[in-house]
Amino acid sequence: MTSKAPSPARARRRDRRVYARSHPVLFALLAATRGRPVRRIGRTLLVHDPDAYREALTRLPLDRTAAGTTGGAAQAALSTAGTRHGGVLFDQEGSVHRAGRRGLAGDLGTAGVEQLRAMWQPLLVRRLAPLAQGGEVDLVDLAREMSGSVVCELLGSDADPAAVADAAAEAAAASVRAHLPGPGRPGAQAATARATARLQQLLGTADDALSAMVAVAAVNTTVAGLPRAAAWCADAGLWDQAVDETLRQSLADELLRVTAPSPLLPRVAAADGTVGGCPVRSGDRLLLVARHAVGAHQRDPDAHRPAGPDLAHLVFGAGPHTCPGARLARVQLADTLAALAPHRPVVVRARVDRRAALPGWRSLTLRAEIRP
Repeated sequence: MTSKAPSPARARRRDRRVYARSHPVLFALLAATRGRPVRRIGRTLLVHDPDAYREALTRLPLDRTAAGTTGGAAQAALSTAGTRHGGVLFDQEGSVHRAGRRGLAGDLGTAGVEQLRAMWQPLLVRRLAPLAQGGEVDLVDLAREMSGSVVCELLGSDADPAAVADAAAEAAAASVRAHLPGPGRPGAQAATARATARLQQLLGTADDALSAMVAVAAVNTTVAGLPRAAAWCADAGLWDQAVDETLRQSLADELLRVTAPSPLLPRVAAADGTVGGCPVRSGDRLLLVARHAVGAHQRDPDAHRPAGPDLAHLVFGAGPHTCPGARLARVQLADTLAALAPHRPVVVRARVDRRAALPGWRSLTLRAEIRP
Protein backbone atom coordinates (compact mmCIF):
# COMPACT_ATOMS: atom_id res chain seq x y z
CA MET A 1 0.00 0.00 0.00
CA THR A 2 1.36 3.41 -0.92
CA SER A 3 0.95 6.59 1.11
CA LYS A 4 -1.21 9.53 0.14
CA ALA A 5 0.26 11.88 -2.43
CA PRO A 6 2.56 14.40 -0.75
CA SER A 7 1.83 18.12 -1.01
CA PRO A 8 2.77 21.37 0.79
CA ALA A 9 -0.87 21.75 1.88
CA ARG A 10 -0.74 18.36 3.58
CA ALA A 11 2.50 19.27 5.32
CA ARG A 12 1.07 22.59 6.51
CA ARG A 13 -2.11 20.98 7.85
CA ARG A 14 -0.13 18.47 9.90
CA ASP A 15 2.31 21.05 11.23
CA ARG A 16 -0.49 23.41 12.22
CA ARG A 17 -1.68 20.77 14.68
CA VAL A 18 1.29 21.35 16.97
CA TYR A 19 0.13 24.93 17.52
CA ALA A 20 -3.60 24.25 17.60
CA ARG A 21 -3.29 21.51 20.22
CA SER A 22 -0.36 22.62 22.38
CA HIS A 23 -1.01 26.37 22.88
CA PRO A 24 -4.36 27.03 21.16
CA VAL A 25 -5.35 30.31 22.83
CA LEU A 26 -1.95 31.93 22.49
CA PHE A 27 -1.46 31.07 18.84
CA ALA A 28 -5.04 32.02 17.95
CA LEU A 29 -4.25 35.46 19.38
CA LEU A 30 -1.02 35.70 17.40
CA ALA A 31 -2.76 34.67 14.18
CA ALA A 32 -5.56 37.19 14.74
CA THR A 33 -3.12 40.09 15.20
CA ARG A 34 -0.57 39.33 12.46
CA GLY A 35 -2.25 41.67 9.97
CA ARG A 36 -0.31 44.62 11.44
CA PRO A 37 3.50 44.78 11.82
CA VAL A 38 3.19 45.71 15.50
CA ARG A 39 0.02 45.49 17.58
CA ARG A 40 -0.31 46.95 21.08
CA ILE A 41 -2.64 45.34 23.62
CA GLY A 42 -2.32 47.30 26.86
CA ARG A 43 1.34 47.18 27.93
CA THR A 44 2.12 44.32 25.54
CA LEU A 45 3.36 44.69 21.96
CA LEU A 46 2.96 41.82 19.51
CA VAL A 47 5.75 42.13 16.93
CA HIS A 48 5.19 40.28 13.64
CA ASP A 49 7.15 42.24 11.04
CA PRO A 50 10.75 41.15 10.25
CA ASP A 51 12.18 44.69 10.37
CA ALA A 52 10.41 45.47 13.64
CA TYR A 53 11.50 42.10 15.06
CA ARG A 54 15.12 42.84 14.16
CA GLU A 55 14.83 46.38 15.52
CA ALA A 56 13.55 45.12 18.88
CA LEU A 57 16.53 42.77 19.26
CA THR A 58 19.25 45.12 18.03
CA ARG A 59 18.23 48.69 18.88
CA LEU A 60 15.90 48.58 21.88
CA PRO A 61 17.46 48.09 25.36
CA LEU A 62 15.98 44.94 26.90
CA ASP A 63 15.60 43.96 30.55
CA ARG A 64 17.12 40.49 30.62
CA THR A 65 15.95 39.68 34.18
CA ALA A 66 12.33 40.89 34.00
CA ALA A 67 9.55 38.57 35.07
CA GLY A 68 7.97 36.87 32.10
CA THR A 69 11.16 36.69 30.03
CA THR A 70 13.40 33.71 29.35
CA GLY A 71 16.17 35.23 31.46
CA GLY A 72 13.81 36.02 34.30
CA ALA A 73 12.43 32.50 34.29
CA ALA A 74 15.94 31.04 34.26
CA GLN A 75 17.08 33.24 37.12
CA ALA A 76 14.00 32.44 39.20
CA ALA A 77 14.35 28.71 38.64
CA LEU A 78 18.02 28.65 39.59
CA SER A 79 17.53 30.89 42.63
CA THR A 80 14.65 28.78 43.91
CA ALA A 81 16.67 25.64 43.31
CA GLY A 82 19.38 27.07 45.54
CA THR A 83 22.00 27.41 42.80
CA ARG A 84 24.76 29.91 43.44
CA HIS A 85 25.14 31.80 40.22
CA GLY A 86 26.28 35.12 38.87
CA GLY A 87 23.75 35.06 36.06
CA VAL A 88 23.19 32.80 33.12
CA LEU A 89 23.50 33.55 29.45
CA PHE A 90 19.82 34.53 29.21
CA ASP A 91 19.91 37.11 32.02
CA GLN A 92 23.44 38.54 31.89
CA GLU A 93 24.25 42.05 30.77
CA GLY A 94 27.07 43.90 29.03
CA SER A 95 30.57 42.46 29.03
CA VAL A 96 29.58 39.44 31.14
CA HIS A 97 26.92 38.50 28.61
CA ARG A 98 29.31 38.99 25.70
CA ALA A 99 32.01 36.89 27.37
CA GLY A 100 29.56 34.07 28.08
CA ARG A 101 28.34 34.10 24.50
CA ARG A 102 31.90 34.10 23.13
CA GLY A 103 32.78 31.05 25.21
CA LEU A 104 29.71 29.12 24.11
CA ALA A 105 30.08 30.25 20.50
CA GLY A 106 33.64 28.92 20.52
CA ASP A 107 32.43 25.49 21.64
CA LEU A 108 29.76 25.58 18.93
CA GLY A 109 31.89 26.99 16.13
CA THR A 110 33.02 25.08 13.06
CA ALA A 111 35.57 22.91 14.85
CA GLY A 112 33.30 22.24 17.81
CA VAL A 113 30.35 21.21 15.64
CA GLU A 114 32.59 18.87 13.62
CA GLN A 115 33.58 17.10 16.83
CA LEU A 116 29.93 16.71 17.77
CA ARG A 117 29.10 15.36 14.29
CA ALA A 118 31.52 12.49 14.88
CA MET A 119 29.27 11.51 17.78
CA TRP A 120 25.81 11.94 16.26
CA GLN A 121 26.45 10.50 12.77
CA PRO A 122 26.98 6.90 14.02
CA LEU A 123 23.93 7.40 16.25
CA LEU A 124 21.84 8.27 13.18
CA VAL A 125 23.06 5.17 11.34
CA ARG A 126 22.21 2.94 14.30
CA ARG A 127 18.83 4.45 15.14
CA LEU A 128 17.58 4.65 11.53
CA ALA A 129 18.72 1.13 10.56
CA PRO A 130 15.21 -0.36 11.07
CA LEU A 131 13.91 1.69 8.13
CA ALA A 132 15.96 -0.42 5.72
CA GLN A 133 14.28 -3.58 7.05
CA GLY A 134 10.72 -2.23 6.76
CA GLY A 135 10.60 -1.26 10.41
CA GLU A 136 9.45 1.93 12.11
CA VAL A 137 11.38 4.69 13.86
CA ASP A 138 10.08 7.25 16.37
CA LEU A 139 11.94 10.38 15.39
CA VAL A 140 11.07 12.18 18.63
CA ASP A 141 12.78 9.43 20.61
CA LEU A 142 15.79 9.69 18.30
CA ALA A 143 15.88 13.50 18.73
CA ARG A 144 15.86 13.08 22.51
CA GLU A 145 18.81 10.71 22.43
CA MET A 146 20.71 12.88 19.96
CA SER A 147 20.15 16.11 21.88
CA GLY A 148 20.96 14.48 25.22
CA SER A 149 24.15 13.00 23.74
CA VAL A 150 25.17 16.38 22.33
CA VAL A 151 24.61 18.07 25.70
CA CYS A 152 26.63 15.43 27.56
CA GLU A 153 29.47 15.66 25.04
CA LEU A 154 29.43 19.45 25.09
CA LEU A 155 29.46 19.64 28.89
CA GLY A 156 31.81 16.70 29.47
CA SER A 157 29.16 14.83 31.45
CA ASP A 158 28.93 11.03 31.71
CA ALA A 159 25.20 11.17 32.48
CA ASP A 160 22.70 9.05 30.58
CA PRO A 161 21.67 11.11 27.50
CA ALA A 162 18.03 9.96 27.64
CA ALA A 163 17.75 10.94 31.31
CA VAL A 164 19.30 14.34 30.59
CA ALA A 165 16.89 14.93 27.73
CA ASP A 166 13.90 13.98 29.88
CA ALA A 167 15.04 16.24 32.72
CA ALA A 168 15.68 19.18 30.39
CA ALA A 169 12.23 18.75 28.83
CA GLU A 170 10.63 18.60 32.27
CA ALA A 171 12.46 21.75 33.41
CA ALA A 172 11.32 23.68 30.35
CA ALA A 173 7.73 22.44 30.56
CA ALA A 174 7.52 23.35 34.25
CA SER A 175 8.66 26.93 33.61
CA VAL A 176 6.76 27.64 30.39
CA ARG A 177 3.96 29.45 32.20
CA ALA A 178 6.51 31.84 33.66
CA HIS A 179 7.37 33.37 30.29
CA LEU A 180 4.22 32.90 28.19
CA PRO A 181 1.03 34.95 28.56
CA GLY A 182 -1.65 33.57 30.80
CA PRO A 183 -2.32 32.90 34.49
CA GLY A 184 0.30 31.09 36.49
CA ARG A 185 -0.43 27.71 38.02
CA PRO A 186 -0.13 27.14 41.79
CA GLY A 187 3.15 25.46 42.61
CA ALA A 188 4.64 26.14 39.16
CA GLN A 189 7.71 27.86 40.58
CA ALA A 190 8.43 25.01 42.99
CA ALA A 191 7.99 22.48 40.19
CA THR A 192 10.42 24.40 38.04
CA ALA A 193 12.98 24.48 40.84
CA ARG A 194 12.70 20.73 41.42
CA ALA A 195 13.08 19.97 37.72
CA THR A 196 16.07 22.30 37.39
CA ALA A 197 17.76 20.78 40.44
CA ARG A 198 17.24 17.29 39.03
CA LEU A 199 18.80 18.30 35.74
CA GLN A 200 21.82 19.83 37.47
CA GLN A 201 22.23 16.74 39.62
CA LEU A 202 22.24 14.51 36.54
CA LEU A 203 24.80 16.70 34.80
CA GLY A 204 26.94 17.00 37.93
CA THR A 205 26.86 20.79 37.59
CA ALA A 206 25.04 21.92 40.71
CA ASP A 207 26.98 25.20 40.84
CA ASP A 208 27.06 25.80 37.07
CA ALA A 209 23.92 27.63 36.00
CA LEU A 210 25.03 28.05 32.40
CA SER A 211 25.32 24.29 31.86
CA ALA A 212 21.74 23.70 32.95
CA MET A 213 20.42 26.43 30.67
CA VAL A 214 22.46 25.14 27.71
CA ALA A 215 20.94 21.71 28.27
CA VAL A 216 17.40 23.09 28.42
CA ALA A 217 17.85 25.14 25.24
CA ALA A 218 19.63 22.45 23.22
CA VAL A 219 17.26 19.62 24.11
CA ASN A 220 13.98 21.45 23.73
CA THR A 221 14.74 23.17 20.43
CA THR A 222 16.09 19.93 18.91
CA VAL A 223 13.19 17.78 20.10
CA ALA A 224 10.67 20.38 18.90
CA GLY A 225 12.30 21.25 15.58
CA LEU A 226 13.91 18.14 14.12
CA PRO A 227 10.82 15.86 14.01
CA ARG A 228 8.62 18.67 12.69
CA ALA A 229 11.13 19.37 9.90
CA ALA A 230 11.27 15.71 8.92
CA ALA A 231 7.48 15.41 8.94
CA TRP A 232 7.20 18.44 6.68
CA CYS A 233 9.80 16.98 4.34
CA ALA A 234 7.86 13.71 4.15
CA ASP A 235 4.40 15.25 3.77
CA ALA A 236 5.49 17.79 1.15
CA GLY A 237 7.57 15.31 -0.86
CA LEU A 238 10.91 17.09 -0.43
CA TRP A 239 13.17 14.02 -0.25
CA ASP A 240 14.57 14.74 -3.74
CA GLN A 241 15.94 18.00 -2.37
CA ALA A 242 17.29 16.26 0.73
CA VAL A 243 19.16 13.70 -1.38
CA ASP A 244 20.88 16.44 -3.42
CA GLU A 245 24.07 17.49 -1.63
CA THR A 246 23.97 20.89 -3.35
CA LEU A 247 20.48 21.62 -1.99
CA ARG A 248 20.46 19.85 1.37
CA GLN A 249 21.73 22.68 3.57
CA SER A 250 19.39 25.18 1.91
CA LEU A 251 16.53 22.76 2.53
CA ALA A 252 17.53 22.43 6.20
CA ASP A 253 17.56 26.23 6.53
CA GLU A 254 14.16 26.46 4.86
CA LEU A 255 12.69 23.81 7.13
CA LEU A 256 14.07 25.57 10.21
CA ARG A 257 12.54 28.81 8.95
CA VAL A 258 9.10 27.26 8.47
CA THR A 259 9.04 25.16 11.64
CA ALA A 260 10.58 27.99 13.76
CA PRO A 261 11.37 25.75 16.78
CA SER A 262 11.28 28.81 19.10
CA PRO A 263 8.28 30.57 17.51
CA LEU A 264 7.89 33.25 20.17
CA LEU A 265 10.48 35.29 22.09
CA PRO A 266 9.12 37.09 25.20
CA ARG A 267 11.08 40.23 26.09
CA VAL A 268 10.65 43.37 28.24
CA ALA A 269 11.82 46.88 27.27
CA ALA A 270 14.43 48.40 29.59
CA ALA A 271 14.01 51.94 28.20
CA ASP A 272 11.67 54.04 26.10
CA GLY A 273 12.00 53.72 22.33
CA THR A 274 10.15 52.65 19.22
CA VAL A 275 9.63 49.35 17.42
CA GLY A 276 8.21 49.40 13.92
CA GLY A 277 7.16 53.00 14.43
CA CYS A 278 5.18 52.10 17.55
CA PRO A 279 6.20 53.90 20.77
CA VAL A 280 7.57 51.63 23.49
CA ARG A 281 7.77 52.53 27.16
CA SER A 282 10.20 51.09 29.66
CA GLY A 283 8.60 48.01 31.18
CA ASP A 284 6.44 47.24 28.16
CA ARG A 285 6.31 43.57 27.29
CA LEU A 286 7.20 42.48 23.76
CA LEU A 287 6.14 39.21 22.21
CA LEU A 288 8.47 38.79 19.23
CA VAL A 289 6.77 36.35 16.87
CA ALA A 290 9.63 34.65 15.03
CA ARG A 291 7.22 32.44 13.10
CA HIS A 292 5.59 35.45 11.44
CA ALA A 293 8.77 37.49 11.09
CA VAL A 294 10.31 34.80 8.85
CA GLY A 295 7.13 34.23 6.86
CA ALA A 296 6.60 30.67 8.08
CA HIS A 297 2.82 31.13 7.81
CA GLN A 298 3.01 32.34 4.19
CA ARG A 299 5.93 30.80 2.34
CA ASP A 300 6.51 27.04 2.04
CA PRO A 301 10.07 25.64 2.25
CA ASP A 302 11.81 25.23 -1.10
CA ALA A 303 15.58 24.81 -1.49
CA HIS A 304 15.30 25.86 -5.15
CA ARG A 305 13.89 29.25 -4.11
CA PRO A 306 15.04 29.79 -0.54
CA ALA A 307 14.41 32.89 1.52
CA GLY A 308 17.48 35.08 1.92
CA PRO A 309 19.68 34.37 4.95
CA ASP A 310 18.86 37.76 6.48
CA LEU A 311 15.26 36.60 6.76
CA ALA A 312 15.65 32.85 7.29
CA HIS A 313 18.19 33.16 10.09
CA LEU A 314 15.92 35.43 12.13
CA VAL A 315 14.59 32.21 13.70
CA PHE A 316 17.89 32.26 15.61
CA GLY A 317 17.49 35.89 16.71
CA ALA A 318 19.53 38.89 15.61
CA GLY A 319 22.60 40.93 16.59
CA PRO A 320 23.79 40.32 20.16
CA HIS A 321 20.74 38.12 20.70
CA THR A 322 21.57 35.59 17.98
CA CYS A 323 21.46 32.01 19.25
CA PRO A 324 25.02 30.65 19.55
CA GLY A 325 23.71 27.20 18.65
CA ALA A 326 22.55 28.22 15.16
CA ARG A 327 25.36 26.39 13.35
CA LEU A 328 24.76 23.27 15.43
CA ALA A 329 21.05 23.24 14.60
CA ARG A 330 21.61 23.77 10.87
CA VAL A 331 24.26 21.05 10.50
CA GLN A 332 22.42 18.60 12.74
CA LEU A 333 19.23 18.87 10.70
CA ALA A 334 21.10 18.59 7.39
CA ASP A 335 22.80 15.40 8.59
CA THR A 336 19.48 13.96 9.73
CA LEU A 337 17.90 14.70 6.36
CA ALA A 338 20.86 13.05 4.61
CA ALA A 339 20.40 9.91 6.71
CA LEU A 340 16.62 9.80 6.16
CA ALA A 341 16.51 10.70 2.46
CA PRO A 342 17.54 7.31 0.97
CA HIS A 343 14.55 5.71 2.71
CA ARG A 344 12.08 8.44 1.63
CA PRO A 345 10.10 7.80 4.80
CA VAL A 346 6.44 8.61 5.33
CA VAL A 347 4.69 9.53 8.57
CA VAL A 348 2.56 6.69 9.86
CA ARG A 349 1.63 8.10 13.30
CA ALA A 350 1.97 11.46 15.01
CA ARG A 351 0.90 12.67 18.47
CA VAL A 352 1.16 16.27 19.65
CA ASP A 353 2.98 16.93 22.92
CA ARG A 354 0.55 19.10 24.86
CA ARG A 355 2.92 19.60 27.82
CA ALA A 356 6.11 20.61 26.04
CA ALA A 357 7.51 24.11 26.37
CA LEU A 358 7.76 24.43 22.58
CA PRO A 359 5.19 23.28 20.01
CA GLY A 360 6.15 19.81 18.87
CA TRP A 361 5.33 16.12 18.63
CA ARG A 362 5.22 13.68 21.53
CA SER A 363 5.90 10.91 19.03
CA LEU A 364 6.40 10.90 15.27
CA THR A 365 6.68 7.45 13.71
CA LEU A 366 8.27 7.04 10.30
CA ARG A 367 8.43 4.09 7.93
CA ALA A 368 10.26 3.77 4.61
CA GLU A 369 8.01 4.44 1.65
CA ILE A 370 6.51 1.31 0.12
CA ARG A 371 6.74 1.63 -3.62
CA PRO A 372 4.60 -0.35 -6.08
